Amino acid sequence: MSSQPDNPRILVFSLRNIFGKALNRGPHAEFEDIICEVDSAELLAPQLDPTSRRASFATRLGYHAPILLNPGLPRIPARKAYDVMFAICGFPQDLIMFDAIEDIRSSSRLSVCLLDELWIKDIVKHRHFLKVMAKFDIVMPFQIGTVKPLGEQIGKACVHMPLAIDAIKFCPYPDPPERVIDVYSMGRRPEALHRTLRAMAQDSSFLYLHDTIGGSQAIDLREHRGQVANLAKRSRYFLANPGKFDEPGETGRQVEFGYRYLEGAASGAIMLGERPQNELFPRMFDWPDAVIDVPHTSNDIDRVIRELDRDPERQDAIRWAGITQTLLRHDWVYRWETILRIAGLQPMPALAARKDRLRALAEMAGEVPVRRTELNREPVLSAP
Repeated sequence: MSSQPDNPRILVFSLRNIFGKALNRGPHAEFEDIICEVDSAELLAPQLDPTSRRASFATRLGYHAPILLNPGLPRIPARKAYDVMFAICGFPQDLIMFDAIEDIRSSSRLSVCLLDELWIKDIVKHRHFLKVMAKFDIVMPFQIGTVKPLGEQIGKACVHMPLAIDAIKFCPYPDPPERVIDVYSMGRRPEALHRTLRAMAQDSSFLYLHDTIGGSQAIDLREHRGQVANLAKRSRYFLANPGKFDEPGETGRQVEFGYRYLEGAASGAIMLGERPQNELFPRMFDWPDAVIDVPHTSNDIDRVIRELDRDPERQDAIRWAGITQTLLRHDWVYRWETILRIAGLQPMPALAARKDRLRALAEMAGEVPVRRTELNREPVLSAP
């Protein structure tokens, strides 16, 4: 990440020092780092008092009463006026952290809040936290099904923001490693597929890599993300399924998807699993064989793998498409470019430099798979 500029135009309010070990926060920090790389941005990342219990009490209270207490953060005044104040919330309850800056939104011409996870069925439960969200100029949920009902709750139109990834970190080029892992599965796993893959792993020539401990904390979040990328780049196959596919009660049967599909595509692994049945997925992953269909209740993933192993040309095409499409469409820099367009700000030279690097890596992977006029194509975003 670049050093802080003398006269930044962007204020990035980060929760990395508060939730810095939570695995699901890794992509947030990557996006923040890329913003600081490609723009004139100041990163503000306060810390909670480690001896205070105010955070848990403030969060519990926020579910029941329209009173949001400062969770124990120092009140830090914004040191100048900014063009854009930008923040990523993992969950609505994160919004209690914004009292750490006095008049955080009024210090900027435009305030933007990205929201990672909020299921429709939980909107009412979080209604007190969402009163803070309503004070932002632009609210951008990652979950497409949440956009409309959230807007109705907070009284303003929301703008959908598709997920993205640090595509450079996950790209196997310029020095593609040998794919020594046969199947990589992290996080939630379909038990039927897991049983079959464990049986396949009894053969000493077949390496099935999967989690053997639970938990959501990393020792070091950056090291963890680097490790995930390195393992994915060395994997032939990669399991991917819709968000919380095994907990329909938690999602209210709302179908969404997370970063797993982007991690698999960007690394050039062949994704095995289920295509999320919502309006967004076929727009973001619109190339052939983006995901090889293997239902999570299936018992024949071994047959699917054997068939693919007999067709190396098809495998090469799948890997090439995933890598190049992610580099040219789904890096965080394209999402930041969208926010700048909404804010009426011109991109800075470093943004173009990152896009040039993404294009160069795509060309290393082979001939660019789309016409030049389509290289920066991305899912259509509605106007705020």
